[in-house]
Amino acid sequence: MNKTELIKKVAAENGLTQKQAVAVVDSVLNGIMDSLAAREPVTLFGFGNFSCKHRDARQGRNPANGKIIEIAAGNTPVFKPAKAFKDKVN
Repeated sequence: MNKTELIKKVAAENGLTQKQAVAVVDSVLNGIMDSLAAREPVTLFGFGNFSCKHRDARQGRNPANGKIIEIAAGNTPVFKPAKAFKDKVN
């Protein structure tokens, strides 16, 4: 399922127009991204937890030529599904 299909599903299940569903989906996704950018975790009961983890700078290897390169430090988003989510998938 891609974003367009998700928007259509939200619109159909909630009696919304496509424009209203776009606003709802975008609002939820932007809220999650804004919270993670502020280093605040997002917990959605029954769905899972979104958080941000810091990765230290490290050395890596360029696979094309084998030379060692420096990989900069940064933050990466992490998602951990809830038990109910895992159970539904399995």
